[in-house]
Amino acid sequence: MSSFFTTPASQRKRKRVEATSSASKKRNVAPTTSRPAKTPRRREREESITGSESSDDDGEESNFSEDQEESETSEDEKETAAEKRLRLAERYLENIRNEVEDPVGFDAADIDRDLIAERLKEDVAETKGKIYRRITEDLDFEGAFHAFGKSNVQHAITGCAMQLPYVWTISKDILVEKWEIPDPKTYNSPDPSPTNITPRRTPKRLFWRKGDKNKKKSTEFLGHTGRILSIALSDSGRFLATGDENARLIIWDAETLTPRKMFTQHRAAVMSLSFRRGTEQLFSASADRTIKIWSASELSYIETLFGHQDVVVGIAGGLEVNQETCVSVGARDRTARLWKVVEENQLVFRGGGTARQKGMEKLRKGRFGGKPGEAKDEATKDQANGSLEDRDDTPIAYAEGSIDCVALLDAGLFVTGSDNGALCLWSVNKKKPLFTVPLAHGRDPPIPPDEMSANTDAAVNGTAGPRLSRYITAIATVPFADLIITASWDGWIRAWRIGPEKRTIEAMGKVGRIPSDAILESADGIYADPENLALVRGVVNGLSVCERGERGREGLCILAAVGKEARLGRWMSGRARNGIMVFEVPRKSKVSEVEHEAEDEDQ
Repeated sequence: MSSFFTTPASQRKRKRVEATSSASKKRNVAPTTSRPAKTPRRREREESITGSESSDDDGEESNFSEDQEESETSEDEKETAAEKRLRLAERYLENIRNEVEDPVGFDAADIDRDLIAERLKEDVAETKGKIYRRITEDLDFEGAFHAFGKSNVQHAITGCAMQLPYVWTISKDILVEKWEIPDPKTYNSPDPSPTNITPRRTPKRLFWRKGDKNKKKSTEFLGHTGRILSIALSDSGRFLATGDENARLIIWDAETLTPRKMFTQHRAAVMSLSFRRGTEQLFSASADRTIKIWSASELSYIETLFGHQDVVVGIAGGLEVNQETCVSVGARDRTARLWKVVEENQLVFRGGGTARQKGMEKLRKGRFGGKPGEAKDEATKDQANGSLEDRDDTPIAYAEGSIDCVALLDAGLFVTGSDNGALCLWSVNKKKPLFTVPLAHGRDPPIPPDEMSANTDAAVNGTAGPRLSRYITAIATVPFADLIITASWDGWIRAWRIGPEKRTIEAMGKVGRIPSDAILESADGIYADPENLALVRGVVNGLSVCERGERGREGLCILAAVGKEARLGRWMSGRARNGIMVFEVPRKSKVSEVEHEAEDEDQ
């Protein structure tokens, strides 16, 4: 196996020619191969770190004159190796100082001690592929603004992808839609300009593309012919990939939704899609128990990976650009697999555990831990944190039957969601979960006796049915950060964070809140407490997260694809809506500044 996409990155790089004479030390040696132009800031930082004496940008060569060449060459010849390293380090620090400079004003001493040191640590951590950003503490999840964009589809929205300010959604109605999300700056401006037009807050549907189920056997029709189940967007924003239940995988031009290529190599439904971070290499997971690799830029097939024993329902492309990896989950084979494409091997992680797993010991023993008499207090505490709702002190042990979704945190950690409601944290160095959060989204109410048709004695005896766990239907993360977002059908998006030791998961609460002054009426005619009502009405079949501003300085945008029914089923259809729910999560620092300004104005 040898191709451009399966060759190690070290073999694809252009090798430098060793200097044999002083003449080879000139800076402006013409490059032997052409590469895409890099941004000036990135080029300066790379030159500062590597000390490269050649330029990959042909357009930049004209900026240097022959006099500059001769002076720099003579300077390089005179300085020693230690002096050269010192000069490159000073240039690198100067570039970082320019990036972190505050336009309002800054203290040079603070920048030297804190900001530059922090940026150096982040650069090293990102190079090693480890979590280096702690962003959850700075986000106000409860104060998130939410807006709903209604879709006119009949059945259900099954997935979403986002690159601000645009959003792409898919549905069972063989429909691909493109939306636009307004920037919070337009409607949260402190001094809005006088105008009669109210800034739009809800998402706007721009256009869509409709498939045709009657052309299932047509090989010339460049479109979907069945329910669309999976979607993915490349980091560049150029390519959109979608897959349907008839094994059709289509690559679209993301800007215009023009189909560019259709692949039919899969033999069953395309269940999940994911691009590798920073590249246009696509991974597709299918119900035929295989994973295929594609090149979106070349519109070509690369390779097939075998190993799962059941339907591959979820996949997440690797986060490191120089390593071809992905993580997949195989539903009822209850395994997660890390694929190393270049090395042609895979690591298997075994799930399927019961309450004996770490983090579920309290449920297995039928108590919440602590001293006798503290069970109720612990249950109340867990319920307040939003992690273990609707529980009592009876013994509970939900076995894991299927692993349904997966997301990567960094090169060594990933999380999975299961049908027993468990949220698991995994490490590539261990075959069992590092930590498990049981019943992350609680349990459904007991089934009424009259609805238990399989049990004839239930209606007579009045015995209530079991309380089924709400399985995790969607999961999303921010690369190299400690944030995890999960969803189910309980009506709330929940936020979690990785503990400081990177071995635990901690609950951060619900995203958004229902206004306390809202007057809502329940089905039985009694006015219900708004705090106990659901914010999202329907099943969340997809999640996507994007940071606003550089490194999330302006907050976080969370997108949820909401449907009347589940992505892979027809149950739970009821009082629900089809569309997208957008959450704008602000930073706590900005919220506190606004509150202080309001207090000053009142005084």
